[in-house]
Amino acid sequence: MDIPNRLLGIFKGTLRQTRNLLRYARNRGTGRYCPICEKSSKRFGRFGRIPREDAQCPYCGSLERHRLAWLYFERMTDLLDKRPKHMLHVAPEPCFEKPLRRKLGSGYVSADISRQAMVRMDITNIQYSNETFDVIYCSHVLEHVKDDKRAIRELYRVMKSDGWALLLVPITGDKTFEDPSVTDPEERSRLFGQEDHVRRYGSDYVERLIEGGFKVRVVNPFDFLHGEEIVRMGITEAAGEIYHCTKR
Repeated sequence: MDIPNRLLGIFKGTLRQTRNLLRYARNRGTGRYCPICEKSSKRFGRFGRIPREDAQCPYCGSLERHRLAWLYFERMTDLLDKRPKHMLHVAPEPCFEKPLRRKLGSGYVSADISRQAMVRMDITNIQYSNETFDVIYCSHVLEHVKDDKRAIRELYRVMKSDGWALLLVPITGDKTFEDPSVTDPEERSRLFGQEDHVRRYGSDYVERLIEGGFKVRVVNPFDFLHGEEIVRMGITEAAGEIYHCTKR
């Protein structure tokens, strides 16, 4: 490596360290705690086009639903018990991908149809054999998928008979609403909440999971968390609920 490149590398490293120090100083405090990166902060940051206050961890970028899911992993499942497992993580969130890869090792597989992941995959046509995965995590993906019922059947197919899945979606209506004829981004945004969404899910989402073969347990944050820690970890209504799916 020549001297200019070495100096550039040193400069970039110093700049990164400075930014980290400034971020720690700006967020120093104990009012909030992120169970994923295990860091405390004064408060969480704003997030969203219509900003939600106190939503995003300033360190790992986790949102309310991520922290809820991680706590569920830790307290209500065997995912992190260090026994070998084969896990499929659809559309991997950056705040989850590194800790899950570290904890699960070679058993961890991330997949996405377009973004960078370990495997490129269309979840309406999954290239794995029947009953491949012990665990499947797919969060806020199905609202982007035109044929979500086929995707649900595929996820059911590749999950082991004694496995489990968390298939999470935003519930934003009383009843699921979709219209395949709507292709204009602005109209999709108006009707479905985002220009890349193809439907709004309602409470009948559970029925779609059951139609796909799953048995479903709906878990509310208050079912396994205490009020004080819910506040400290920023688990608000925006976190939604957990949809724990099994075959039996």
